[in-house]
Amino acid sequence: MSAIIKKEFILEGLCCANCANKIEAQCKKIDGVIDANINFISKGLVIQFQSEEKIPGIIEEAAKIVNRIEPGTKVIPKDVKTFNNVEKDHNHNHSHGHDHSHGHDHGHGHSDDEGNNKVKIIRFTLGVAIFLIGIIFKFDYFIEFALFFISYLLIGGDILLIAVKNILRGQVFDENFLMALATVGAFSIGQFSEGVGVMLFYQVGEFFQDIAVNKSRKSISALMDIRPDYANKKVKDEIIKVDPDEVHIGDIIIVKPGEKVPLDGVVIEGKSLIDSSALTGESVPRDVKTGDEILAGCINKNGLLTIEVKKEFGESTLAKILDLVQNASSKKAPTENFVSKFARYYTPVVVIGATLLAIIPPLVVPGATFSQWIYRALVFLVVSCPCALIISIPLGFFGGIGGASKNGILVKGGNYLEALNSVEMVVFDKTGTLTKGVFKVTQMNAEGNLSQDELLEYAAHVESYSSHPIATSILKAYAKDVRREDIEDVHEIAGKGISAKVKGKSVLAGNSKLMDSEKISYNKAGHAGTVIYLAIDKKYVGSIIISDEIKEDSIYAIRDLKSMGVKKIVMLTGDNKDIASEIGKVLGVDEVYSELLPHEKVEKLELLQKEKSAKGKIVFVGDGINDAPVLARADIGIAMGGIGSDAAIEAADIVIMTDEPSKIALALKIAKKTKTIVLQNIFFALGVKAVILILAVFGISTMWEAVFGDVGVALIAVLNSMRAMKVNN
Repeated sequence: MSAIIKKEFILEGLCCANCANKIEAQCKKIDGVIDANINFISKGLVIQFQSEEKIPGIIEEAAKIVNRIEPGTKVIPKDVKTFNNVEKDHNHNHSHGHDHSHGHDHGHGHSDDEGNNKVKIIRFTLGVAIFLIGIIFKFDYFIEFALFFISYLLIGGDILLIAVKNILRGQVFDENFLMALATVGAFSIGQFSEGVGVMLFYQVGEFFQDIAVNKSRKSISALMDIRPDYANKKVKDEIIKVDPDEVHIGDIIIVKPGEKVPLDGVVIEGKSLIDSSALTGESVPRDVKTGDEILAGCINKNGLLTIEVKKEFGESTLAKILDLVQNASSKKAPTENFVSKFARYYTPVVVIGATLLAIIPPLVVPGATFSQWIYRALVFLVVSCPCALIISIPLGFFGGIGGASKNGILVKGGNYLEALNSVEMVVFDKTGTLTKGVFKVTQMNAEGNLSQDELLEYAAHVESYSSHPIATSILKAYAKDVRREDIEDVHEIAGKGISAKVKGKSVLAGNSKLMDSEKISYNKAGHAGTVIYLAIDKKYVGSIIISDEIKEDSIYAIRDLKSMGVKKIVMLTGDNKDIASEIGKVLGVDEVYSELLPHEKVEKLELLQKEKSAKGKIVFVGDGINDAPVLARADIGIAMGGIGSDAAIEAADIVIMTDEPSKIALALKIAKKTKTIVLQNIFFALGVKAVILILAVFGISTMWEAVFGDVGVALIAVLNSMRAMKVNN
């Protein structure tokens, strides 16, 4: 099978959520497209192609679809430079309703846009003034009709135009058409003031709804606005300001106090305090000095730093995080997918209902007039737009993801955020997740005529070729240079330890399994820690005990998860049984599985999968370096991102940037809150619409209620969605 090719585009001028859904549905049907996805919040369209040669044709076809459904919208291929377009294009976004005819073509600069808006405002104000005259003063029928008709054209003319254009394109069920039909219908049965009033209310409602959507788009973008705008690159003796993309590996950059660090690198001169809260949500600034690594996105507080760049901007942790959050809303939650599907059927069903309502009762019910039932049918039409749902649901999830990222929790998609609501079991890896993963030599037991120093020296020589954390801690404790020429024949014995010749003696260093398999009698160390037993020439000479500290945060993490209703908490580790069960006891986890090799962790997880209910989810939490297979296998993989572990960021569905396990409970809280808000919006929108529809059948609700049921409900739902961004710890 050939690799899937992904391309991303920005739909500049896209401002109708319902249209976005239609574009997505139609792009999916193009021949040669595997999948298409629109993220209404960032105006991104991602298309996945099967083969290289069909791409130009497919892009052309997609552009036609976009232009047919949302005229004037530009399809711009997204390269690195359009990263900021999302933000930029919000700044002077529309100050009016869905004027699809211009599609707010930002291409031609401010002056044109402002001119258009001025004309619009003058026209609108004039329309409102004439409308008020018509309502306040009594005129005869024709003058009244003329006044209302002129004000109607001034207020809603553009919507009529678009509706006509769309019908010619074969696109019937959109809100412009529904509004036009309803208001023209009101005129035709002599309800002039109502026709104008409804159009007026609709336009004002749309305007506020646009402001609300843009405000929430902006505030979420601001949460993620950690992209540095420039870098001070040192060229010979001068410093020039360049785009971070124009800096390459090995270049030298200067970061002044108060500036953002633009790229990942190493400090080669200077010392300072840096604030990394944008990346990790951690509020305490930390010290950096010459020789320390530093990451893009941190803010330099007080000193002048000279940095040698180690990664291109696109490869930096920051760019990866930005990319994750930008794309998070393209992975849609099941609720979102359900709502889009529902919306597709909802409008046509209500429109058919309206048609039947206009035609059947006047023919069947004695004494019923056409004008009375047509009016009721028009109320149906106005309520049939599903905008409230289509805009507010993705905004709710996006807000939740934004609020989480502010707290150092990166959620890679709305689907994972929603899945967190059904977590039944949390499985933790021990080292580096619940414990600090920093090993220290805590005790040495030398036997026979060997001193402790000699014991450590032999151990350090044997372990000097290993990169295992235990080996590192022994070398750290030894703290002298290891003479490589004294060592030969190094063999690693999987799961047991290492053998080597040191100064002509054969040395074995490893766990109890190694001693047993070599039939060496030894004194078992009864201490909670990793025990390294040493034997020289097949004779036991002593043991070194290495311990790993529990993170203070881990105890709270387990307690909080239990209080949030997680049924079972399990710890997996490669460490020996004694240490594992001791740590398990201190933390209060339900089950401990120890002495597991990486592939056995996956097998254990698969056994646990069988214990949960059909809807339940299992979370696996690991530090991501060697846990990638298990992270990928769990329903939701959470990695301790400890800044810089690329493997973790790649493999996991959620990344905790601060390495604090208690953030998992916070992630569950955010997920619950987001879900509540989304459900509130669904029930509120559908409930209000249902009530208006039922009242319309009995002739109780008027068009005013109907417009509130469309625009007002959407506005309230959007404002409610913005609550998802606020996260209280």
